Amino acid sequence: MLTDRVDEALLECAPRLKVVSQMAVGVDNIDLSACRKRGIKVGHTPDVLTETTADLAFGLLIATARRFGEGARDVAGGRWGDWDPSYLIGQDVHGSTLGIVGFGRIGRAVARRAVGFRMSVLYTQRRPLEQPDQTASFVSMDELLERSDHVVVAAPLTVETHHLISTDQLQAMKSTATLVNISRGQLVDPVALHHALTSGMIFAAGLDVTDPEPIPPNDPLVTTPNCFITPHLGSSTIRTREAMAELAARNLVAGLRGETLEAPVIA
Repeated sequence: MLTDRVDEALLECAPRLKVVSQMAVGVDNIDLSACRKRGIKVGHTPDVLTETTADLAFGLLIATARRFGEGARDVAGGRWGDWDPSYLIGQDVHGSTLGIVGFGRIGRAVARRAVGFRMSVLYTQRRPLEQPDQTASFVSMDELLERSDHVVVAAPLTVETHHLISTDQLQAMKSTATLVNISRGQLVDPVALHHALTSGMIFAAGLDVTDPEPIPPNDPLVTTPNCFITPHLGSSTIRTREAMAELAARNLVAGLRGETLEAPVIA
């Protein structure tokens, strides 16, 4: 699981280890260089969760922009009163500009969904796609933050992307913008995000991943009204989790047989 740390200390205790099979796409919890040095194969589960995670990303985007969390809490707390034209006014999703940070499988799937909402889509990563994507335009990180009404973080966690979104990036966003993180919690600086939300620097945030994870119930972000948090539900559907488990099992069996993994990180 992505919560299991496969590091040098563990590998030292497992001299006969042949394969590590992860039931997730990201492998930031695995010391790949240490595995490579020992000739250990590493597999993961891409593709099978792409569309489901993109569904969650778009749902979280809408819920955040339209203030679903605040509305649900008002209903549960008996605070839903007479109709008021100024009550819980949110931000439009349709016809807006979406910025996607990290344009891999999931980022591109989010962009495809944005087409149906007539959104203009921007993306940024280390370099543009070799084949231009018809649904999105490559821009710098600075331009994406400046122009986007909604920003979705879908980049992998690496040393370079740790706290990729911090004070400077949040200040560069529109005050009416929303931020959604579906990748790993550590890509967003939680202290900087809390300040941005409570000071009006940005409009709202939607998080399916947090730092730390699970996030404690007394964490400031949990009680921040304009922060909508779900408990890492990106790939959480019956069909997708079954597919992930089956692919992880096939990777494992192939590795034990000395065969090429179906979805290798290290073949």
